[in-house]
Amino acid sequence: MTGAIQRDELLAIARRSLGNSYAPYSQFRVGAALRFADGSIVTGTNIENASYGLSLCAETVAVAKAMDAGHRGGLEHIAVTGDQQGPVTPCGRCRQVLSELAALGETDPLVWCAGEGDGVLEIRLSELLPHGFKAS
Repeated sequence: MTGAIQRDELLAIARRSLGNSYAPYSQFRVGAALRFADGSIVTGTNIENASYGLSLCAETVAVAKAMDAGHRGGLEHIAVTGDQQGPVTPCGRCRQVLSELAALGETDPLVWCAGEGDGVLEIRLSELLPHGFKAS
């Protein structure tokens, strides 16, 4: 599978998860998809709460689902998309959560960030979070 096809496929899967978003407060829907070395894909979408601090980002939901499914390494690609203009990147909290999952397999996943319209930001997770916390 070529890089562009792989990217477009994973972004399309992330976009489909937007339909499950619960964002009545911000109206900012986000979808995420994680691809692992074994070919499995895990998705997540954001879930807001009236007590804003209890809201869950799409990436964090996807990581929780992946961990629950037994994934402890092999994270190769991350796709994040939203229904806003311009590329949607993971927030700081999500960057750290993704970084810890990637560290379990000693990978540095390629992250594809997209939004409405054209343009995809392609960046390594280590570039998004250059000095993340590490397990001691």
